[in-house]
Amino acid sequence: MPLDIKKKIESLRQKLRHHDYMYYVLTQPEISDKEYDDLMKKLKDLEEKYPEFKTDDSPTQRVGGGILEGFKTVKHRQKMVSLDNTYSFEELKDWQARVHKGLGQEKVEYVVELKIDGLSANLTYKKGKLIVGATRGDGETGEDVTQNIKTIRPIPLVLLEKDAPDFIEIRGEVYMDKKDLDILNKEREKSGEVLFANPRNAAAGSLKLLDTSIVANRRLNFFAHSLGGFKGKGLSTQWEFLEKLKEWGVRVNPHSKLCQGLDEVIEYCKSWQARREKLSYEIDGMVIKVNSFTQQKKLGFTLKSPRWAVAYKFPAHQETTQVLKINVQVGRTGVITPVAVLKPVALAGVTIKHATLHNFDEIKRLDVREGDRVIIERAGEVIPKILKVVESVRTGKEKEFKIPQSCPACGGKITKEKEEEVAYRCINPSCPAQLERGLIHFACRQALDIEGMGVSVVKQLIGKGLVRDFADIYSLNKDGLLKLELFKDKKANNLLEAIEKSKTQPLSRLIYGLGIRHIGEKCAYVLAQRFKTLDNLTQAKLEDFDAIYEVGQVMANSIVEFFRQDSTHRLILKLKSAGLNLKEETVVSKETALTGKTIVFTGELESYSRSEAKRIARQYGGNVSLGVTKNTDFVIVGLNPGSKYDKAKKLGVKIIDEEKFSRLISS
Repeated sequence: MPLDIKKKIESLRQKLRHHDYMYYVLTQPEISDKEYDDLMKKLKDLEEKYPEFKTDDSPTQRVGGGILEGFKTVKHRQKMVSLDNTYSFEELKDWQARVHKGLGQEKVEYVVELKIDGLSANLTYKKGKLIVGATRGDGETGEDVTQNIKTIRPIPLVLLEKDAPDFIEIRGEVYMDKKDLDILNKEREKSGEVLFANPRNAAAGSLKLLDTSIVANRRLNFFAHSLGGFKGKGLSTQWEFLEKLKEWGVRVNPHSKLCQGLDEVIEYCKSWQARREKLSYEIDGMVIKVNSFTQQKKLGFTLKSPRWAVAYKFPAHQETTQVLKINVQVGRTGVITPVAVLKPVALAGVTIKHATLHNFDEIKRLDVREGDRVIIERAGEVIPKILKVVESVRTGKEKEFKIPQSCPACGGKITKEKEEEVAYRCINPSCPAQLERGLIHFACRQALDIEGMGVSVVKQLIGKGLVRDFADIYSLNKDGLLKLELFKDKKANNLLEAIEKSKTQPLSRLIYGLGIRHIGEKCAYVLAQRFKTLDNLTQAKLEDFDAIYEVGQVMANSIVEFFRQDSTHRLILKLKSAGLNLKEETVVSKETALTGKTIVFTGELESYSRSEAKRIARQYGGNVSLGVTKNTDFVIVGLNPGSKYDKAKKLGVKIIDEEKFSRLISS
């Protein structure tokens, strides 16, 4: 029976790899997304049931779901060099002249490839299996981002053909499609996060995230383009290499072209310069390579670049227009951002009415004023930027911009946490511009745990004017809730019960729920244990935090500044009047089985919520951690455990179930 199961699992893997190849490499899918998902589910179910047959190169290992502890560095077998840039066809001809000088009378072919605007990556395969995925870094050493690389579906975990080399480094570009960036930026705007300026920044930022589940949801993409270290059957040309990559199941750009001379190269560059906007991804030029590897070797390298390859960079999209006004917006994290309102102008196929100014330092650097004539640029950027001011046409009527002294949304104080920071923030927890995000956080499971108060409910409560700060939720009544969409008796009663129950949560949950900048769940617990009551914490001075190891200077400043505001005082008075618990239970004073132990939870617990289990573990002297390391003492496992369970087994960390955990805290 186990042998039959193993064969079935391997058969499913082969089918999924085949369909990945048909979809990503040949762009000729043979099955629907639903059929693909069904195959994946079958494989995942079998691997969960028979974990002894689970392997690192299985298609199920792409989904992510672990928190990485940081990135190690990895040395590239062959250095990843950068290309010299050319900005005109005359410069391209000069480059060709240097190539001919190095090769004499030899005939030269060129391969022309689209220059994808993304992040360079180096994929190392041994005996056909992906073992390392790394960033370019300084060219010699990069960051090991293998777990994140594995979430990118066009990158095969196993090369398809049996003739795959024993060892190969495949270089390429990790990128994000324009439509996926639009979706991501809309999500970030909703949550009050800074928007990515362009797909390249989004790809680079995503590949270096420590949470692999977030990376998996970013829909990153990949095109291979270059050969690094190699041990296998000889490859003689770049074009042969690109064709071989397709056979191995590695995705290459379909628009590469083999050209017989520079005139053909230039015509191809011109054709893509005119139609690059039609692509689903950003390109900022073309890459031209000498096709023959023998000729490449003859030409060699300068100190930083190959002599046998060069980039032709497209001219940036630029236009001139006028700054009508500089407005200030408040993001949902309280960041105050200036935005230029422009006289509408057509640029790169769209009408531009606004441009980001990023921060007040940028306004000062550009010396941009209301009424100025400016040059704006959209060189791959989704959000246009002001490149420079045309000072020569100033009339003297232009108005200098002054940094506001108060928040435009609530009139509260704005501040910089450190002098060297560029971002100003409104730190009023009741600021209407931040209230939606803040209230969702206040009600989340790790904070006050108000079940039923999700995004749609919070939007309605604020939209109907029923809630103007966190404390207002404790004044809600059934009649008011029944006026909201989709609310009937049962739903209204359940929400009111959850709100009432939240009053009994310990002080640590409330501190976390208030959303004090830099104060996470663990620090909130430390503060609650140290100060015992909310009154003690609100009256604390900077020096009172010096003896608390977990609280640094930036965190201490943030806490003191938060409780110094009048708006915070008013909010706390309302919370007191509502009857919330403003005290913390003392940690069990006697030594327990958890005292000083590092604990990790994984899977679904039946008797406790995850937040409650963490709180109890800390109360009994344990240190709760997110990731499993060799220094972890216990991994407490519930139903359907994730990758932490596998890592614990691999490292030999002690694994206990929920029942054993309950016995430990009751002993």
